[in-house]
Amino acid sequence: MHTRSSDQLPRTAPLIVLGCQHVLVMYAGAIAIPLVLGAALGLPKEQIAFLINADLFASGIATIIQAVGIGPFGVRLPVMMGVTFTAMGPMIAIGMDPNLGLLGIYGATIAAGIVGIIVAPVVGKLLRFFPPVVTGTEIMAVGLSLMGVAAAWSAGGFGNPDFGNPLYLCIAAVVLLSIVLLLRFARGFLNSIAVLLGLLIGFALSGSLGLVSLAEVRDAPWFGVVVPFHFGMPAFSFWSVAAMCIVMFVTFIESTGMFLALGEIVGDPVDEKDLVKGFRADGLGTLVGGIFNTFPHTSYAQNIGLVSVTGVKSRWVCAVAGVILLLLALFPKVAIVVASIPPCVLGGAGVVMFGVVTASGIGVLSRVDFKATGNLYIVAISLGLGMIPVVSPKFFSKFPHDLAPVLESPVLLTALSAIVLNIFFNGVGSSAETAEELRLATKEAEAA
Repeated sequence: MHTRSSDQLPRTAPLIVLGCQHVLVMYAGAIAIPLVLGAALGLPKEQIAFLINADLFASGIATIIQAVGIGPFGVRLPVMMGVTFTAMGPMIAIGMDPNLGLLGIYGATIAAGIVGIIVAPVVGKLLRFFPPVVTGTEIMAVGLSLMGVAAAWSAGGFGNPDFGNPLYLCIAAVVLLSIVLLLRFARGFLNSIAVLLGLLIGFALSGSLGLVSLAEVRDAPWFGVVVPFHFGMPAFSFWSVAAMCIVMFVTFIESTGMFLALGEIVGDPVDEKDLVKGFRADGLGTLVGGIFNTFPHTSYAQNIGLVSVTGVKSRWVCAVAGVILLLLALFPKVAIVVASIPPCVLGGAGVVMFGVVTASGIGVLSRVDFKATGNLYIVAISLGLGMIPVVSPKFFSKFPHDLAPVLESPVLLTALSAIVLNIFFNGVGSSAETAEELRLATKEAEAA
């Protein structure tokens, strides 16, 4: 029986070291979601710290399921799972509803995970509605919509009475410059964790200037367990669930390109059955996330890039990385320290992280034929409509409040517009052609 490249098991010491490397590469992205959402919703530091631990815990479980596989769940490739930025807009809209808050986010996440598991077998048939012109536009919308968050962070954070203080802007600039220099001159592993190192530099600088308070660290326990429904039983709203289900489907489309490209990188081709198992794991990871107080999950592209760069193809490396994430989630003091990072530090890193998301969308769009009738207008109109809630937050204020998760989400508005316009201009292609286009677009983006 032929042994797949991804099934090979390295020796114990290299296995642990390589697992740690995967954790470090994805750590900045993993903790960014709780930090962004916590700042946007005005949560206290203790709750943000808990969200960080919950995020790491659920990411660890989802990674193990995806990499190792459990029955019909898991693509069984070297994949790291984490919370997706695609869900950020809808989550902020849901969380800012006083009738829903965090519990509404968790209810929508749980429902989306269940729906994702159920519809996973038919997703392959629906790929035809998501060619690169649609997915690239949607990914661009994710990055562009979050730039306002990066700007607010850089100026001191939401609700800061000293908002715009030049000191905050200077610290954000130092972080940004540090990351740029590391990306330009560092090599190998240091280059791959440039964002994390930039955050550490900014944290140290802010601490030296008296902008960091670690008083809560003393009172936090050394050891803590992430328990289900920590904040209470989830709340369910039709439009919130609908919005998150759309996010779930978009993550499936993103995962398709990643799985196909990763299968080619490791030399283990991915077929439709493998894709369905991967989609089910995405859905199960999202369900687990909602139960354990965190958010929708997807595969992390930066770790796929790491597999390509290092040439280490074993899925067991990512499985060990998942165990490391579970262990990290057990230490509340560490999460409190992370939650103490000043917003201005996050702002400098946010410009890079959100900009990379935008650039990834551009990379996907690079395979689109803009000379063909309609493609230019699909991107232009969809982005224009999607950015309305960003540039004019009160634009839909007279509509029913229950529609806010959809109407106030740049990502969902862009996705819905792009899907409809693509059908209008281009009709419906085949799922096989779309899957191949997504694979090529993702592979080229990873190479870049």
